[in-house]
Amino acid sequence: MLFDKICRRNGIRHRLTAPASPNQNGKVERFHGTFRPDFLDEAGPFTSVEQAQAAVDAWVHGYNTDRPHQALNDTLPVTPAERFAAVPTEAREVLPLWLPPALDAVTEPARPHEDHCATDESAVEPPVAPPVAPPVAPTLGRQPGDAVELERVVGPSGNLAIRGQQFWLGPARVGQCVRFWIDCDMVHLSIGGTRVKTVRSHLSINDLAILVAHGAVPAGPPPLPSTLEPDGVVELERAVSRFGSINLGGRKVLIAEILGGRQVGIRIEGQTLMAFDLDTRELLRTRANPLPLEQLRGLRGVRPAGPPLRPSTEPVTVQRRASTEGVIVVAGQKLAIGRAYAHQTVTVHVAESTVTVEADGETRVFRRTSTKPVRSIKGQRPRTATSVS
Repeated sequence: MLFDKICRRNGIRHRLTAPASPNQNGKVERFHGTFRPDFLDEAGPFTSVEQAQAAVDAWVHGYNTDRPHQALNDTLPVTPAERFAAVPTEAREVLPLWLPPALDAVTEPARPHEDHCATDESAVEPPVAPPVAPPVAPTLGRQPGDAVELERVVGPSGNLAIRGQQFWLGPARVGQCVRFWIDCDMVHLSIGGTRVKTVRSHLSINDLAILVAHGAVPAGPPPLPSTLEPDGVVELERAVSRFGSINLGGRKVLIAEILGGRQVGIRIEGQTLMAFDLDTRELLRTRANPLPLEQLRGLRGVRPAGPPLRPSTEPVTVQRRASTEGVIVVAGQKLAIGRAYAHQTVTVHVAESTVTVEADGETRVFRRTSTKPVRSIKGQRPRTATSVS
C-alpha cells in the first residue's frame, strides 16, 4: 500500500504483470538466474532473518559496485552503479518528489571507477537524465494531490466511473446525485449530505488535475462519520439475500424473505434494528438489534442517521385469480371465496393477522393462518379460449 501511495502521489501508474507470465518480467527473472547460482548455491544456513538480509545486501552491493556488467559495455569494465544517477536537483525542483516522512530521497551515488572511465570518454557515454514531465499547473492556490469535489448522477446501471475507477451504487440509486470527495488516498461518496460509501482511491495527482480541468472544485474537509454516542442513531445499507437475511458485523440477521434480493437501508436505534426503503424511507421491518455499541463503530458503511422513518403502509395489496372452485392462494394460504367468483380477478389486502378480499363491491375478511411472505403481486393472466370451426 505504501508503494502504491507513493506512485499515486507522484503521478506514476503501477503496472502489474499477468499471473503465471514470467516473460513479462524478464529483467527480474534474469536477476534470479544470477542470484541463485552465485549466492544461494554458495550461501550457508542462516540463523536469523537479519543475518540473511545482511548477507544479501553485501552481495547486492558487490554486484552493483565491484562486478563489471558486460551488457553495459563489452570493451571497458562498467558496473551498474556507474550507470545509475539520481534525478538532478534542478529537475526535482521542476517536478517535486513526494515521499512519506519515514523515507528519504536517494542521493546520487559515488562513482568508484570515475578516474578509470575518464581515460576514454568516447567509450562510455555519460548517463542521461530521464525526461522530465511538465509540471501540473496549480489552480487557485492548489497543490498537486489536494482533494477535489465533484458531482455525478447515477446512471441506469447503478454504476459510476471516475477516471477509470468504478463505484457501485446499485439500481436503487439510479437518478440520484452523488457528491465525490477525492484525493490520492480515499474517495468519499455522499448523497443528500449523508456519506454512503468510502473506498480506497486509485487516482493519481495527474487524474486529480484532469478532474479540476473538467470542473472539479477544491474540496473541504472529508465527510468522515461522526463519533457514535451511547444513544446515537446510525444507518447503513445492505443487500438482502434470497433467504431474507443480511450480513451485519459478521452475523446473519433475518429481516424478511419477501425482501430477498433488494437493497434496503438499516437504521439502528439502541436495541432496535429497522429495515426501510431507500427511496421513500418507509419502514419495512423491525427486528431486535443483535450488536453491542462497540461493534457498531466498526460496521462497513456506517453513517449518521437521516430523518425519522415513515410508518409502514400495510396491508400489502395484491391480485389473485380465482380457480374453478372459487379458491385463491395468498402467501401459501388457501381461501375459498365461492364459485360465484370463479375465474375472476379479485383484490386482496394482506395484513399481519387478517386477509381482506374485495370482489364485486363486497368485502370478506379471513383470519391469516400462514406466516409465509407474499411472493407475487399481480394475478395470473386470464387465458383466452380459441374457437374451433
